Amino acid sequence: MLRKTAVIALLVLAAGALLAAVSRDILDVQVMNFPDPQRVKGVVTIEGPIRHGELTRLNEIIVPPVKPTDTTRLIFGGIVATDGFTHAVLSLNGLTKGDVLKGGTVGAFLVPEEESIIRTLHESGQVQFPMEVSSSVTAATPYFSSSSERRVVAFPRYRALLYNTTDKTVTVNLFAYVTY
Repeated sequence: MLRKTAVIALLVLAAGALLAAVSRDILDVQVMNFPDPQRVKGVVTIEGPIRHGELTRLNEIIVPPVKPTDTTRLIFGGIVATDGFTHAVLSLNGLTKGDVLKGGTVGAFLVPEEESIIRTLHESGQVQFPMEVSSSVTAATPYFSSSSERRVVAFPRYRALLYNTTDKTVTVNLFAYVTY
């Protein structure tokens, strides 16, 4: 009987030592089930890299001379969807059509696509809650670009409205990289 107990004790000690040696490579992973509708069932896997952002390109928008204060004439460039993201990195580049005699600024306002905000813009010319990006344009080169500006997103969709204070028409590309 004493011999059986000693053998069992030795086996338990050996199994414990083996588990201690292997446990350095084993990670404890827990999956928590949240209340419905977020219940997790079955196998949970992640394939490939997890995306942290999405790029929206508004390409080759023709923008004639229009002041940023002339809100009824701002050029519509498209819609930028930001739903589910917390930040947007805005960048703008482009090309002038012809020689610039009077330099200026080319830029874009991203205005929330909300009925009351758009109505205020049309009725009183007031731009509310804009995200803005702009670039200086000179006679030295027909090409221009802005720096990339990170902005906090507050609405699920934005309307891009462009302006151009130079004396020439420009072609503009607006990039919005939305991230978490």
